[in-house]
Amino acid sequence: MRDKSTGTFILLKGTSVLKVAASLLLFMAFIFSISGILTSLKPQYRLSSSSVNQAATNINGELLYQLMGWENHQFLTVKHNFEVPTLTNLVFKLSSNINLDDPRSLLGRELPGFFQFDGKILVAGEGTNYTNMPIESSPPVEIMKAEQEAALQNVDSIEEPSNGNSSSPPGQTTGNRKVVYLYFTHNRESYLPYLKGVTDSDNAYHSQINVTKVGEHLKSSLEIRGIGTFVDKTDINANLNKKGWKFWRSYDESRTVVQAAMASNRDLHYFIDIHRDSQRKDKTTVSINGKSYAKLAFIIGGKNPNYEKNAKFATELHNLLEKKYKGLSRGIIIKNEPGSNSIYNQNLSDNAILIEFGGVDNNFDELNRSADALADVFSEYFWQAEKVNQHSNQPTDKQ
Repeated sequence: MRDKSTGTFILLKGTSVLKVAASLLLFMAFIFSISGILTSLKPQYRLSSSSVNQAATNINGELLYQLMGWENHQFLTVKHNFEVPTLTNLVFKLSSNINLDDPRSLLGRELPGFFQFDGKILVAGEGTNYTNMPIESSPPVEIMKAEQEAALQNVDSIEEPSNGNSSSPPGQTTGNRKVVYLYFTHNRESYLPYLKGVTDSDNAYHSQINVTKVGEHLKSSLEIRGIGTFVDKTDINANLNKKGWKFWRSYDESRTVVQAAMASNRDLHYFIDIHRDSQRKDKTTVSINGKSYAKLAFIIGGKNPNYEKNAKFATELHNLLEKKYKGLSRGIIIKNEPGSNSIYNQNLSDNAILIEFGGVDNNFDELNRSADALADVFSEYFWQAEKVNQHSNQPTDKQ
């Protein structure tokens, strides 16, 4: 090929052009393949950047409105009820991922363990703030593998559940249908008053005395109110040990258990994962009418794309507790921190929630009172929902 401006000839080899074109095509195919693989992964296994994720949360309707206004000034002449962000503040937030109105955005990167407070308080219960949010801790390896297990104490004071028997039958009942499913992803979470010589909250785990006792009492209390309930006491911790899985994979294991239950019983409609908080007694206990109760905290997985539906269910229960047992609910926390599960199997049902029953220092007298209170408000919610469903399913007369 001749360059007319200089009168020189430029030689191009056909094989070189083909190599460049082939390399470009292969590169594009590689990029699309990697993108496809990454987007096809389950949400909990996808790679994510906390900085990009947090920056994206700052892009809301108000910000988009302002961005359009910078391009078309007509938007800025319209009256609005929000404060328009300045360009400098906006650039600072997006570039540094630091929000001066929320010190956690800076301290969370510098202080060990501060990530525990990365959750969002959707609904705050009485006294709940970002300094006393629920904490989820992992047991030491020797505790998880049951190589060391504390001796028990005070077990004679633990009351056995009544198996749903009461002096008078409930006014309404689900009959033979089991509609509530209780399970325990961290099934060995225990309480220090029953573990002899144990004072460290990280060691509050036991294979016998643990949160499953709370589930048994809740089942009994629900069935007294006519609501058929199934308690699944599968030893998730033992299954992890058999498979050689780490503690953080607990939700992967409990997910298979819940899915099997859903497949075998189509009547199950409500799914409650019962846990125990690692916070101490002053943050997990409340006195109501002169009696001590273990506080309840509702945890919602923010990585579930449809978490709003689970949050709505939790909010209904929280509001009922506020009316009848003021101060018992610590509120509703949305967990969405990078590197955590933050789904908690709640994408399996709109009526799936995780509840923290008390903390490491609570006893079963307090826990059982709270279970009774939850059963009380849940039955109110359940039977009202049943009444609405029955009304909506009634055939309408044709005109």
